Amino acid sequence: MKIDKQKAKELHQANRRWLWGSQIGWNYERMMASGFLFAILPTLKRLYKDPDDLKEMMKIHNQFYNTNPFVGPLIVGMDIAIEEDKGVKSKDAVMGLKTGLMGPFAGVGDTIFGVIIPTIFGSIGAYMGLQGNVFGAFLWILMNLVVLFMRYPLLRLGYVQGAKLVGEFGDKLNMLTNAAILLGVTVVGALIPTVVKANVPFIYKSGKVTLKMQSMLNQIMPSLVPVALVALVYWLLGKKNITSTKMIIFVLILSIVLGAFKILG
Repeated sequence: MKIDKQKAKELHQANRRWLWGSQIGWNYERMMASGFLFAILPTLKRLYKDPDDLKEMMKIHNQFYNTNPFVGPLIVGMDIAIEEDKGVKSKDAVMGLKTGLMGPFAGVGDTIFGVIIPTIFGSIGAYMGLQGNVFGAFLWILMNLVVLFMRYPLLRLGYVQGAKLVGEFGDKLNMLTNAAILLGVTVVGALIPTVVKANVPFIYKSGKVTLKMQSMLNQIMPSLVPVALVALVYWLLGKKNITSTKMIIFVLILSIVLGAFKILG
């Protein structure tokens, strides 16, 4: 589908308004509804010259809505394409589109852009920083810039594909999410032995026999203690009454206690 300069300019405007305004008006009643309306409002004004039609569609877009802000432009683009085709008659289709996709897209976006990418590049960057490599900080900044500019083509993609994208991509959301989770778990697991340093210093002596506890643990599984500590933290994060603040305090206290016994180093 060929997009002329005027249309490209309009899509860029919607993209820019979504980028800066999608979460500014976030609230517990309607969440991102005002941000979605802000992004699509110039298009609505162009499409609906009748004030009553414009008010009706503005009310539609100001109803409860919430998704991941990184993949949200896909839905905005599809919405614009559908409303250009059907006009005010598309209100039911638009509401169904937003309601049906905001949850699955939130799952994919939160997993990839909220967990996987920050975890992978943040861990790599932090490890490089621990080694005295200043490029670790630049890697983190570069990753955020790449993610920022990746958001722009999504709205155009959603517009070009329109409603067809729902049928083609909908059944692949779960596979994409599972693949991203598997990748993130693999990377985090590989980084544990290099980032988390924990050794058991206890030594058992009986006559001429000397047994080092850490050597015995290494024979069972190398880096068993770091893996156990990370698993403990992940398990606690899954508890309902454990918040991020509580977990940070717990990790600090645990680090002090284990450091006193020379287990962390």
